[in-house]
Amino acid sequence: MIHMYTRHILPLLHEALADTPVVLLNGARQTGKSTLVQSLSAAHTRRYLTLDDRVTLTAAKGDPEGFIAGLNEPVTLDEVQRAPELFLAIKAAVDRDRRPGRFLLTGSANVLLLPDIADSLAGRMEVLSLWPLSSAEIAEAPTTNLADWLFDGPMNALKIPPCDRTQLVGKLLSGGFPEAVSRSSPRRRAAWFDSYLQAIMQRDVRDLANVEQLTAIPDLIQLLATRSATLLNFAEISRSSGLPQTTLKRYFSLLETLFLVYRLPSWERNIGKRLVKAPKIFLPDSGLLAHLVELSQERLTGGASLPGGLVETFVLSELLKHLAFSEKHLTLWHYRTQSNIEVDFVLENRLGKLTGIEVKASSNVDGKDFKGLRHLKETEPQAFQRGIVLYSGREVVPFAADLFAVPLSMWWAVSLVSITPQERLQA
Repeated sequence: MIHMYTRHILPLLHEALADTPVVLLNGARQTGKSTLVQSLSAAHTRRYLTLDDRVTLTAAKGDPEGFIAGLNEPVTLDEVQRAPELFLAIKAAVDRDRRPGRFLLTGSANVLLLPDIADSLAGRMEVLSLWPLSSAEIAEAPTTNLADWLFDGPMNALKIPPCDRTQLVGKLLSGGFPEAVSRSSPRRRAAWFDSYLQAIMQRDVRDLANVEQLTAIPDLIQLLATRSATLLNFAEISRSSGLPQTTLKRYFSLLETLFLVYRLPSWERNIGKRLVKAPKIFLPDSGLLAHLVELSQERLTGGASLPGGLVETFVLSELLKHLAFSEKHLTLWHYRTQSNIEVDFVLENRLGKLTGIEVKASSNVDGKDFKGLRHLKETEPQAFQRGIVLYSGREVVPFAADLFAVPLSMWWAVSLVSITPQERLQA
C-alpha cells in the first residue's frame, strides 16, 4: 500500500479552483496526480472521470461537445491529453459560463507543448505542475519553500542536520515517484522502473506520435541518461544514436512533452541571447536516472565519491518541485561562459536578482568550488545576491558574507528551526 503524502502544491490548487474556470494539473505519469485530484473530488462532491477508461474515452472523442454538455459540474477529467478534442468543447462551455472551478483537468503530457491546445484555453486556464515527491514531502516536513529560502532566506538562522551519505544514496536511488519510493527492495524498485518505461512506450508514445521505430525511443532515453546534467548537443547525440537530427529532435520533443527529459536554458543578461546559448539536459528524476545507468547501493556506498551528474540531477529535481509553488515566482537557469566558467543553477526573481547554486558530490568544500559563483558576482554585481555550494557535508559554512556551503540534507530536513538569539551570539 502506497503512503498518502501531503503535497505541498495543494494550497495553490485550492486557490486556483476558487477563481479560475479551468485548472490543469500537469506532470509525468505516476507522480500522484490521480491520487491528489480524487481526494479533492471526494472532499468537495466533484465528479471524477478518467480518460484511461475506454468507454469514457470513446464518448469524449466521439462527441466532445455532447460529452461536456452532459457532465454534472464541477468535474475532474483525468488524463485529458488522451482526448485533445475536449479542449475546444471546454472553451465553449467556459465562454458561456465562467464560474470558477468548473473543470479540474490532469495531463500526463505537457499540453503547453502540444499544438493548438494551449491557445484554445488562454486566459481561461491555470496550469500547475506536479512533479514526483520532493524529499521534504517524503519526510513529511512542513510546507517550506526551499527554493525561496535558498534564494534569499536567513542563512545564519537555520539548523540543518548533517548530510548522512547512506541517507543521501537512498534518496538518489529511489527518486520521487511514489510507487518507487514505497519499494525498499532494489530489485522490486528496478522492476517498477522497467514497467513504468514500458507502459509509457506502449500507451503515451503511441497516443502522441506516429513513431516509426518504437525501439528507438527506449534506446534514446538510455543514451540521454548518460548525458544528464551536461550541455545539450544534438549533433553529438545524433552521431552516438545513429538517428538523423530531424528524427532525433522530434523524439526529444516527444520525451520533453512526457516529462521524461528536461531542458534547462542558459542565463544571460541579454534576453535575446538566452535562446542561442546551449541548454543543459536532465532526466528529472534521480531514481529513474540511476536505474537507467545501472547504479546500485553497493556501487554508490563503496566508491570514493558520488557521481556528480546524479547528484546534480537530484538537486535539479528538488528545485523544480519547490519552484512549482514558489511565492517569489523564481525562474531557473544555468550559467556558462565561452571560457567554460559555469554555475550549475541560477535562480532569478522578477526584479532580475540572482542567486547562484553549485552542486558538489563531495563532503569537502574549498575556495576553488566558488570560482563560478565569484565570477557571476563580479559580472553581475548589482543583481547578485549570494552564492551557495550544496555539498554532502555536515555544516552550513560561510566562505564570505554572501557565499555559503550548505549540506544537501537541507532538502529533507524535517524542520528548519530558527536558532535563538543566545545561540546566534555564540555562533
